[in-house]
Amino acid sequence: MERDQAIAKLISYALDKELIQPEEKIWAVNALLEALELDGCTLPEGVSCGEEELPQVLDALLDDAYARGVLKENSIVYRDLFDTKLMGALTPRPAQVIGKFQALREQDPKKATDWYYRFSQDTNYIRRDRIAKDVQWKTDTQYGELDITINLSKPEKDPKAIAAARNLPASAYPRCQLCAENEGYAGRVNHPARENHRIVPITINGSPWFLQYSPYVYYNEHCICLNSEHVPMKIDRACFAKLLDFVGQFPHYFVGSNADLPIVGGSILAHDHFQGGHYTFAMEKAPVETPFTFPGYEDVKAGIVKWPMSVVRLTAADPARLIDLADKILLSWRGYTDEAAFIFAETDGEPHNTITPIARRRGSDYELDLVLRNNITTAEHPLGVYHPHAELHHIKKENIGLIEVMGLAVLPARLKEELAAVADALASGADLRADERTEKHADWAEGFKGKYTITADNALDIVEKETGLVFAQVLEHAGVYKRTAEGKAAFLRFLEQI
Repeated sequence: MERDQAIAKLISYALDKELIQPEEKIWAVNALLEALELDGCTLPEGVSCGEEELPQVLDALLDDAYARGVLKENSIVYRDLFDTKLMGALTPRPAQVIGKFQALREQDPKKATDWYYRFSQDTNYIRRDRIAKDVQWKTDTQYGELDITINLSKPEKDPKAIAAARNLPASAYPRCQLCAENEGYAGRVNHPARENHRIVPITINGSPWFLQYSPYVYYNEHCICLNSEHVPMKIDRACFAKLLDFVGQFPHYFVGSNADLPIVGGSILAHDHFQGGHYTFAMEKAPVETPFTFPGYEDVKAGIVKWPMSVVRLTAADPARLIDLADKILLSWRGYTDEAAFIFAETDGEPHNTITPIARRRGSDYELDLVLRNNITTAEHPLGVYHPHAELHHIKKENIGLIEVMGLAVLPARLKEELAAVADALASGADLRADERTEKHADWAEGFKGKYTITADNALDIVEKETGLVFAQVLEHAGVYKRTAEGKAAFLRFLEQI
């Protein structure tokens, strides 16, 4: 694609997506020329560009910039920095975005989020082409249909970028990838560019927060609510109030928080934030299997959820009642020890008990799921007793955060190739231990292959199904109360003493 044609296509795309207005066309062309270090161009007429062609248009401009020495390195990190700069030149200013969002929100909060989500894709902040590469499937289990995704949309750093990052001086700006200072930030080799990133202010429980979308959407409208201040994650009464206030304002979204302790918490514990979106997870569909009435809270429907992790569900018309009861449960759990169930509130002064909370609307009611978490480690389980155990690490070794808790596995990119190789080996009868891609999966695959008649046509489907069943085991390992008679009795002991 010739350079001037690519510029014309990019301008056409920006006009079509209403990132710029017709009267801004000359200004937008000049902004692109400045970013591309060009003195001028001659744009062909009658050029158009749909969203599916945007990656090719940007690639053409990046290739040209590299050929002219403007793009210094032709690798994924440097290309991402540069194409974000180009899109940033065409992205409306924050006040325009906020004004549009607020005007739509006054009509209907769903209209506002529909527009904002589409806008976040149109600016290429959410890269549609990369999200489309993620591998996704569902697996039927005793807990319902679990979602499995192999994440391929997050680019891996290249060796040159890693080396360059090592030589950069330490920077505390932005303080983390969630901070508001990311909006419009040019980025560097060790921090993503965000010129095309826009956030919108919201007030929850009387405090200033921001709403944005995750650039690596794991499910529909995967949003992030972030505290306007860089303060640590904290699960407390105010957290429950914020979650319920959010779903009061955006009733079509769920919202939840990672826990506030290492191992069972999120990847960014230093910045208080929630994750939400417009998606129904398996946990939301899971029924209450053991109803429970908390004395003094007879107006709150409560009970233990049929789920591999240990979940108390609270439902009521009045969110204030849920906040009161959730706070009571949290405070009790923080200090709760049951040695017979291997639950210790603390060891050597280190606290272990916390909660992963998730809020949603259930018709006109408010609903809060409280997932009991404990991060104790032992010599046998150094990564966590209530964490996937070593025999499952060939599939999932990472922390079990909010998204996984609800029933969506986010699996590492390596598994796309490895699971395909396992399927090929099972179909052909090859030695699973002879290939480094399949050797770590050999015990697992040999354990299930006798259940099936495996052919080249069905091998991958079988491997994917069994991977989903491993994820159900992962969640069982993360559950503090096991789904046994003893586990149920121990769970009830906790609830009865609150």
